[in-house]
Amino acid sequence: MEKWRALAVEEALSRAHSWILFAAVLLIASSALSIQFRRLDSSRWSIQRLEEDFVAGLSNDSISGFLLELTREPHVAGTPQNFHTARFVYESFQAAGIQTHYADFEVLLSYPLQRSLSLLLPNGSTLSLGLKEEAVEGDPSTSNPDVIPTFFPYVPSGTVCGEAVYANYGRAQDFETLRQRGVDVRGAVVLARIGKIFRGDIVANAAAAGAVAALVFSDPFDYAKNGTEGFYPSSQWLPPSGVQRGSVLLTSGDILTPGWPSTPNAERVDLSETKLPKILALPISAQDALPILAALGGEVAPPDWQGGLRLPEYRLGRGPAKLNFSYEGNLTVTPIRNVIGMIKGSEEPDRYLLVGNHRDAWTFGGADPSSGTACLLEIARGFGKFLKQGWQPKRTIVFCSWDAEEYGLIGSTEWVEQNLDMLTARAIAYINVDRSVGGPNFDGCGTPQLDNLLMQVTKKVKDPNSVFKSVYDSWCALNRNATPVIGRLGGSRSDFSSFLHRAGIPSYDLRYQTSFPVYHSLYDDYNWMKGFGDPLFQRHVAVSAIWGLLSIHFINDDIIPFDYSSYASVLEADVRALKGLLPEDIDVTPLLRAISELQSAARQINAEASMLATSTSTSTQSSLKRRSLNDRLMLAERSFLDPMGLAQDPSSKHLIYGQTTSDLYGSQSFPGISLALANALAKMDKSTSSVLQHEIWKVARAITNAARVLSDNFH
Repeated sequence: MEKWRALAVEEALSRAHSWILFAAVLLIASSALSIQFRRLDSSRWSIQRLEEDFVAGLSNDSISGFLLELTREPHVAGTPQNFHTARFVYESFQAAGIQTHYADFEVLLSYPLQRSLSLLLPNGSTLSLGLKEEAVEGDPSTSNPDVIPTFFPYVPSGTVCGEAVYANYGRAQDFETLRQRGVDVRGAVVLARIGKIFRGDIVANAAAAGAVAALVFSDPFDYAKNGTEGFYPSSQWLPPSGVQRGSVLLTSGDILTPGWPSTPNAERVDLSETKLPKILALPISAQDALPILAALGGEVAPPDWQGGLRLPEYRLGRGPAKLNFSYEGNLTVTPIRNVIGMIKGSEEPDRYLLVGNHRDAWTFGGADPSSGTACLLEIARGFGKFLKQGWQPKRTIVFCSWDAEEYGLIGSTEWVEQNLDMLTARAIAYINVDRSVGGPNFDGCGTPQLDNLLMQVTKKVKDPNSVFKSVYDSWCALNRNATPVIGRLGGSRSDFSSFLHRAGIPSYDLRYQTSFPVYHSLYDDYNWMKGFGDPLFQRHVAVSAIWGLLSIHFINDDIIPFDYSSYASVLEADVRALKGLLPEDIDVTPLLRAISELQSAARQINAEASMLATSTSTSTQSSLKRRSLNDRLMLAERSFLDPMGLAQDPSSKHLIYGQTTSDLYGSQSFPGISLALANALAKMDKSTSSVLQHEIWKVARAITNAARVLSDNFH
């Protein structure tokens, strides 16, 4: 019996041992398979594979379909039609699997009620000008009765009568030319062509010169190639009756809530405290400008003041023809609607890449802005396909569809004000595309630490205008350089402004454009885009590819792809150029010393990044090192902000890039220094020189602070 019991125990132990061995083999095999699957998954979602699959998935037809839907009706901010476009964007984001919500604000908008303009001729006759854009054959959109009349929002209502004066492009130097030639602008109605500066600066300059009203027209010289190639719909050029609407405000955001978000129950300042335009103003067509210019006397305008209207010559005036101009508009607080979509990151959900475009248009927005909106929806569709395959980014990407940009960057500004603390703590970068396509050539602008990434990405995208070249190749050739010319973002021309100038978030602004003749007119519709802007939607695909590839790197690279060495080199070149403009007693040594510190800090952090990039460690300590390094890269740009803001615009706080004092759209380096320099040159005394030197020290301190952030140099 004992023998049988012993044999049973031995057999049981043997079976248990076999099961243990079998389990161990299974465990080892399972681990090996798990590792293999992880490797396969890692390979599947590698940066290279993501890039290839993203570009391969882009569709001309899809983008064309988005654009067609977005441009079915005119959709000015605050109108039911624009809320319909918000719903379409919302549903498109959701269809891609993206978490989506609305972000509404209540802001002051302006609409026209009545306009009239009459030319009073010396012989006593009166000519009433039409103030109407004419429908064109073959484009039914141009007959849509819901298109808003031509106007400038926020200008005062009233009636004025005055002799006409021609002021060229309405720049400060143009009004100075009139003064030097003895043409008195006070009490006159100024006629100026648009094309060199922001339309709001034209109106402000006219008011400063004493005019009672400003009329702004699109000259065929600037918008129709002097009429030598015909007009839309037979060519791309603006028809004679075409008019460029647009804001003339010199501020950004809702003017009743300056510096804080315009939520329903927000504090609002009195209208008398706002910076509204001071004189009546209206955009008019070349067709309506022609009889006004023909009726002017006075001196013949200088050669570079002559335009493309069929006149023997342009004259300055004053008079003898007079203009009787009446305008009535309303101001109303009304809701606007941003649409925000989000794909949360798996590893760093609290680090945000933001991609955005505005949705509201003055008419149909075939190019501005709906070409950009179509591309935004296309990249959302591309990332949505990845989501459905199980992909998730390391960091969060936020898709932003802004409202009321055309009225003064309102939707984006209010949203930034509402989320400012979170954005300054968490936002990596903002990529803006306004109109993605308005012409044949790529134009990329950004803050300098982003330059290298943009050049790398454009080398990977096929140029839609060439069989063999990349976008990068054609971009270089356009400027006849070995490297492309990358513009800077000092002006306030689009929604990047609040992100960079108020929150210090590194930013891009991307588009295809050279000339865009139907800008803000009745004729900016789907048919113009299909006929002339981008018939095969290949440029739209290129912009979508660049936008998507940049995004992939920001949300998936282990190390955020910033290079502050580029920033330091750009700043050094800017200081060298600045030095030649300064009085001899002004010292730029503080700036050069600070830039040297920034260059050293950039080399140091680049070396750290290289070491971490080659490390195979997945330890918590390595992850923390990467996180710390990325935070330093992310936060360095914030050092360029002055909490008090610029003297010329306290809401704009960026000391490195800002708008010029003469053009809201113009960009310049060191805006505070530039203003102090202008004042010093105008009044050469000790006080203005002292202010100028102080501004140089202020910028030098900001650059030094950025260097310390990068180098983790905590004192």
